[in-house]
Amino acid sequence: RSDDSQNLLKTPRISVIIPVLQEEKLLENTLKIFTPALKKHFNLEVIVSDGGSKDKTIEIAKKYADRVIIHTENRRQTIAEGRNVGAAYAKGETLVFINGDTIPAEPEHFFKEIVLWTSDKTLLKTGALTCSVKVSPHERKLSDTLFHSFFNSYVRFFTALGAGMGRGECQIIRAEVFKNVGGYDAKLVAGEDFELYSRISKKWKIGFKNDIFVYESPRRFRKYGYIRILATWAVNALSVMFFKKSSSKEWEAVR
Repeated sequence: RSDDSQNLLKTPRISVIIPVLQEEKLLENTLKIFTPALKKHFNLEVIVSDGGSKDKTIEIAKKYADRVIIHTENRRQTIAEGRNVGAAYAKGETLVFINGDTIPAEPEHFFKEIVLWTSDKTLLKTGALTCSVKVSPHERKLSDTLFHSFFNSYVRFFTALGAGMGRGECQIIRAEVFKNVGGYDAKLVAGEDFELYSRISKKWKIGFKNDIFVYESPRRFRKYGYIRILATWAVNALSVMFFKKSSSKEWEAVR
């Protein structure tokens, strides 16, 4: 594993961790929102954890990220492992995990709310946050609106019941909580986001932030369709819940 550091903040309040693999098409759009002004204002650091890309992903990451960590072993890295590696280098009080094709909507408001949550000592029993995931307006179809409205409500409902819910497109976790539970289960190919929040929920509350959300690329839904994706999620979640392993042998990258 090699490590490339550029202008790393000394004491960031928030660490944004982005696991990537072969993301040259979309990564720049994601990283562009993290302008020097935004990072300075909210005391952010951006860490890109690359799984061994062979395209221009690393080159793009080095243009924008404060730190780029590159997986150099001759094996496929799970996204869970990539997130853990990024977190190991993080200095922030709060860890924000997003994907390479995921963009926080209204970044100023998004990080303002996270800073307020991080600073509010009355909310320390809330160890992690989740939020809605949507498709950006310029790509959105009716099927996207219907599915995400349903699934966001589903996550909100089970979060309110105290279940560990939260999609990997955006998981916001106090650094001390992440370390306490041991981070993501690196051996899981899929379902690692659900599994982590399930463990966190046994010790801390998980909050659903209604006033922030992220946009994700619909590329996987376009290729496989919502019914197949939802079925795959369900099977993986059940497998993780009952057998402590994902049913998927490999999570196929859609690029």
